Amino acid sequence: MAEVYQPREDSLLLESAVKRFAFGSVLDVGTGSGVQAIAAARKPEVFGVVAVDVNPEALKLAETNAANAGVRKKIVFKKSDLFSGLASEKFDCIAFNPPYLPVSEEENVGDVALESGKSGRELTDRFLAEVEKHLNSGGVVLLLQSSASNWKKTKSALEKKGFRVEVVGEQRFFFEQIVVLMAKRK
Repeated sequence: MAEVYQPREDSLLLESAVKRFAFGSVLDVGTGSGVQAIAAARKPEVFGVVAVDVNPEALKLAETNAANAGVRKKIVFKKSDLFSGLASEKFDCIAFNPPYLPVSEEENVGDVALESGKSGRELTDRFLAEVEKHLNSGGVVLLLQSSASNWKKTKSALEKKGFRVEVVGEQRFFFEQIVVLMAKRK
């Protein structure tokens, strides 16, 4: 059984952005404990949330947490590896706190909630390859990134796809900087 990522500084930084910018239909990719889905569902400007995760235990926990928060009816939970379980569904806001820690084959402890290949970008790059297909015109992407996996590369990749990108949240630690990028379709 895979463990469920518990909210930490990165989750709370992204949650702050979700509370400020989420609207319409929201997709919470890699929902974990459901923090982003719950924050979005609490907003009157949000009419529906889809929360996806590859981990069935995470989906169960997120659903329980949503019920406890009184927003269960506003959220649909689906098992999905990034966008794989969504067919051609599109959203106004897509939030994602991907695993971003770089690890070598020797260091890999199998924590899919934290580790993302040698560069720390494996899931981020897969996400970037597909996100446009699932974002409505005028939609926004809220994406947590780290200096450990070169967040500026992500910003540049989104800009090359035609997004306007700005940093809407930031936190510095002695070993890394985490940011929330907000990418808007031009």
